[in-house]
Amino acid sequence: MIKVEDLTKVYGKETVLNIPTLTINKGESFGLVGNNGAGKTTFFRIILDLIRANSGFVSSKDIATAGSEHWKEYTGSYLDEGFLIDYLTPEEYFQFVGKINQLSQQEIDEFMVTFSDFFNDEILGKKKYIRDLSKGNQKKIGISAAIMSKPEILILDEPFSSLDPTTQFRLKKLLKELQENTQMTMLISSHDLNHVTEVCKRIVVLHQGDIVHDILTNKDTLTELEAYFAVQ
Repeated sequence: MIKVEDLTKVYGKETVLNIPTLTINKGESFGLVGNNGAGKTTFFRIILDLIRANSGFVSSKDIATAGSEHWKEYTGSYLDEGFLIDYLTPEEYFQFVGKINQLSQQEIDEFMVTFSDFFNDEILGKKKYIRDLSKGNQKKIGISAAIMSKPEILILDEPFSSLDPTTQFRLKKLLKELQENTQMTMLISSHDLNHVTEVCKRIVVLHQGDIVHDILTNKDTLTELEAYFAVQ
């Protein structure tokens, strides 16, 4: 579904991303881990055509994402609060995202009801602008909006950070249910090894822009990752 060939990104004299080849299959739950500066967010930003690579390309359904629009129709993403329109209320923002994705008013209303547990009575009906909410609640809004249109591809950067423990649990449950009930392809980066190994069936480790491990998740994966990062 997503293919990478000879991808590099260079800032100044420093190569921050160097991926010769990588394929993420349809329906795969793909976890991306690495220390700060490993290239995780850079990789996601290239996939989403927010920044351009110095060489190589990323394709989605065999069409290069750089300079094209087709992939936006079936891709949901949330990287940071820059994805939000913070002078809107959550309700106004969901209306905007719903209309952009050609959802009916009934579908938008059903979405807000379905996500009420995830919102934990902290998002809707508060008469607050998004900018006045906590970082955690802003993240809830961004993640929910990314899932709202039921995309074929979902890309989330550090989705568990800033969330309270209850919401982290609910997010893991939500992502697992999406995997079980749909063929959604998920790309999730995280510093939390426990969460990402619970949610993702494949884990790729980036180190200074290079892929150093690409493993299928099993009962020993968390221990292996902990051992690797303990000596970095």
